[in-house]
Amino acid sequence: MTRIALVVSDVDGTLLTKDKVLTEGAASAVRRLHEAGIGFTIVSSRPTIGMGFLIPPLAITLPIGAFNGSSIVDPQLQPVEQHLIPAAVAQRSLDVLGEFGADIWLFTNDQWLTRNPDGEYVPHEKRAIKHDPVIVTDFAPYLAQACKIVGASSDAARLKQCEVAMQQAVGNEATAVRSQTYYLDVTPPGHDKGTFVETIARRLGVSLQEVATIGDMQNDLAMFAKSGISFAMGNASDDVKQRATHVTETNEHDGFAKAMETVLTIR
Repeated sequence: MTRIALVVSDVDGTLLTKDKVLTEGAASAVRRLHEAGIGFTIVSSRPTIGMGFLIPPLAITLPIGAFNGSSIVDPQLQPVEQHLIPAAVAQRSLDVLGEFGADIWLFTNDQWLTRNPDGEYVPHEKRAIKHDPVIVTDFAPYLAQACKIVGASSDAARLKQCEVAMQQAVGNEATAVRSQTYYLDVTPPGHDKGTFVETIARRLGVSLQEVATIGDMQNDLAMFAKSGISFAMGNASDDVKQRATHVTETNEHDGFAKAMETVLTIR
């Protein structure tokens, strides 16, 4: 197998525990990658504002991917590439989410907007991204600035149905995929975690066969498809595991660190 030159990791459900903790095992594994001369970066459905806290403990020097890779920022969170959802498509997305009864959030580059401060997953998101939402009465003034729209719902089966309906509604004008069983993300068209992997590999002059990716959800499959080796977390669903080269332990049992042990043995 080709020696790995770059690792691209998902964040939630992969690098972090379910309580949004970066374990010492995970941090130590990244340090070992750096010591071995292997590049490391992260890509997530998270907004830009929710990723900065990981950069110092992981000593990340490469660009990172926010909003499922549709925004690429440097380690100071300054935009390198940024793409938006077309305003008409953003409105269509809001309509579909409303039909399915999901709580709706809209993210711009630097704000998290919601009409419902008491939404079921608002406390969870506040803890995860370490930011508070801005409460608005109308999303209309922000449609032209939408980096991501999220439907949040504890009804996982209904949200899965919503995912299918959303994909039909937006077609190729946006990307619609669940980042968690309770979050459906709508992001700009033509950009996903796979295109992020391609962009970073190209910037570094690294072959895609020299890239390892690791994740746990459907939105990670796009980067699995681009990389030479991929790891599904033990907490991933069976369909995600089936599409990965390897399956590691869960995020509660340092599955990320164990996967990096494998990466470091490839010579």
